[in-house]
Amino acid sequence: MNLSRRIWLTGASSGIGLELTRLLLAEGHCLALSARRAEPLLAFARRYPGRVLALPGDLTDSEQVRAIGAAIESHWGALDSVILNAGSCEYIDARHFEAALLQRVVQTNLLSAGHCIEAALPLLRHGVRPHLVGIGSSVTWLPLPRAGAYGASKAALRYLLESLRLDLASEGIDVTLVSPGFVDTPLTRHNDFPMPMRWPADKAARQIARRLERRPLHIAFPAPFIAVLRLLSHLPARLQFALGRRLARTPLKEG
Repeated sequence: MNLSRRIWLTGASSGIGLELTRLLLAEGHCLALSARRAEPLLAFARRYPGRVLALPGDLTDSEQVRAIGAAIESHWGALDSVILNAGSCEYIDARHFEAALLQRVVQTNLLSAGHCIEAALPLLRHGVRPHLVGIGSSVTWLPLPRAGAYGASKAALRYLLESLRLDLASEGIDVTLVSPGFVDTPLTRHNDFPMPMRWPADKAARQIARRLERRPLHIAFPAPFIAVLRLLSHLPARLQFALGRRLARTPLKEG
């Protein structure tokens, strides 16, 4: 991205979103930043007066998202890019399955993206070379133990974006799906299992920012990890099942 663009970035207070914020501001872009935590966003607004709109809020709340969209329209009148990065992860314990957990993850990872797309599309239609970007996950290629809620939400986001790509092409709005492998963020630091080929958040952000200039349909990294996942995803279902069972934890016997 060489020319300054008006970008709305969600999940901007930590992890990949925080590193993308730093990169995009260094490149000279104007950013509307959203996240639940206000202080990191306000710090950027103080450091880059006139170039940063700090717009914190709960993106699962459609009214708050509409208010954020209205604030962007009031300040800029349009958007050139939207990067839907906000997300969360909770792991399922099948012995004590909670539908409420599934609801929380889907609301955060999928429905909040829907609220943001609803608010953003009218602004993108008035933007310059408009671009809609969503941060998905490489987990959608292969079912993994305990990841049912997270994987289902990211698989649904993937389908949503790939379908919207077809519908928006006639309007000149490009859609890019990003599928990272493991990235070192405050969220993944809570994981209690090995994370092969884990990247630092700043490296992941650089990869995304660099490749977005070409507006690809898909950005996936790291390449060796993605290649292995894709290979495994083409195994017969019984072999995939056997592999998944080896990764699953054996419940402790009670009593």
